[in-house]
Amino acid sequence: MSIVDEDGFCLGAELVNEKSNEITAIPELLNALNIKGNIITADAMGCQTEIVKLIRKKQADYVLALKGNQGTLYDDVKLYFNDPDLLVKCAYTKTTEKAHGCLEKREYWQTDDINWLPQKKNWAGLKTIIMTRNTIKTKNGEIKIETRYFISSLSLDVKESARTIRGHWMVESYHWHLDVTFREDENRTLDKTAAFNLNIMKKLALNTLRLVDVGIKNISLKGKRYMICANFEKYFDIIMTI
Repeated sequence: MSIVDEDGFCLGAELVNEKSNEITAIPELLNALNIKGNIITADAMGCQTEIVKLIRKKQADYVLALKGNQGTLYDDVKLYFNDPDLLVKCAYTKTTEKAHGCLEKREYWQTDDINWLPQKKNWAGLKTIIMTRNTIKTKNGEIKIETRYFISSLSLDVKESARTIRGHWMVESYHWHLDVTFREDENRTLDKTAAFNLNIMKKLALNTLRLVDVGIKNISLKGKRYMICANFEKYFDIIMTI
C-alpha cells in the first residue's frame, strides 16, 4: 500500500498483512504522514467513513471514488447525475487531449446540492459530489465511454476538482512503472518482509529516476535506467546529489 503525490513520487508505504487489506493499511499510512492542507484521493477501496473521519481530523480534504461497495450512496449519486434537469445546473468543465493516437475528452460535473443525500451525515466534511465522463476515440474510430462518481470535501470549484481527479492518475501510472520498469509483478519473493523491502528499494529507485537528467529529452524511465546501468560511474555523482 503506497501514497503517491501528483508529481508521481512515492511518499510512503505500508505493508498489508495477509489477514488484512488496504482498508486497515490506509489509516496507518495516513497517521504516519503530515497531510494537513493536502487533498487525499483514493479508489473505491479507500472510500470508508472511518478513513474520511481521519482525513478530516488531520485537517486535509478528500476526493474519493464511489462504486457499488457503498451501496445506496453510489446509486443515489448516479441517479442524481443521470437526471438531465439536475445535470445542467451543475458546474462543468472539460479537457481534450491526444495521446497514443487516441483522442480523449474528459468531462467533469460537480454540485454542492447534496442536502437531499440521506448518507451525508455519515461522511465527515462532505460538501460536493462529482461525476466524470471520459470519451475515448481510438485510431480505428471505436468510441469508449467511462463514467465515474466521487464524493468530496472540496467546495464547489469544478476546475480544482478536475485537476485533483486527473492527478490521481499518477498513482496508477506509478504502479504501471513499477511493473514495466522494474517488473514488480514478476517478483516471486516468498518472504513477505523481504518482498516489502525490495518494493521500497524499487520505489526509491523510481523516485530517483524521475529526477536524474541523462541529457536526452523525453526519454522513458526504462531508457534512463538502461543508460545509468550501462555507465554508472558517469551518473553516480549526479545521483548522490539528489
